[in-house]
Amino acid sequence: MRYFTKQQGQKEAVPVDVESLGGDRYKLTINGVTHTVDALALEHGTMSMLVDGNSYSVEFEENGDEVGVLLRGQVNRFDVADERRLRLRAGTAGFSVEGKQLVTAPMPGKVVKVLVKVGDEVKEGQGLVVVEAMKMENELKSPKAGKVTELFAKEGTAVENNAKLVVVE
Repeated sequence: MRYFTKQQGQKEAVPVDVESLGGDRYKLTINGVTHTVDALALEHGTMSMLVDGNSYSVEFEENGDEVGVLLRGQVNRFDVADERRLRLRAGTAGFSVEGKQLVTAPMPGKVVKVLVKVGDEVKEGQGLVVVEAMKMENELKSPKAGKVTELFAKEGTAVENNAKLVVVE
C-alpha cells in the first residue's frame, strides 16, 4: 500500500510504500530507501519497533489524517494520506491548509515559552510555543503562513492533551 506523508512544516509529501511480510514484519520503502520493520503493539498506543536491527519505542496518536509520533522524546506531526485520499484532495489544493488553524498541545505538559503574540505574522513552520512534556521541550510550529489571531498559551502554565494554544488565520 502506498501512502504520502508530510511532516508539519515540510513543503513536499514523501511517498511511503508499506508491504506486509507476514506476522508483525513489514517492508517500508521511504523515498526509494527500503527498511525492514518488526512492530509489536504495546499498551497505551505504544509500539516496540525493530527497524533495520535498531530498537525504538514509539507512541502514536491519530487525529483524522494527522498522526502525532513521539520518538526519542520528540513529538512530530505528520499528515498521512493513501493514494485514494490524495486523489480526493487534488481538487482542494492537496496538503495545503487553509482557513483558521488551531494549534493544540500534543500531550499534557507545561508551556515554557511563548514565541509569538496576537497580531504577529508567521510563516509556515515557524515556532509558536514551546511545551515541555516528559522532560523534553517540543516546539510547536505554525501549520500555515498567516496571522496569530488568538493566543491561549501562557508561559509557566500546565496544559492538558489537546489544549488550545494558538490560532493562526
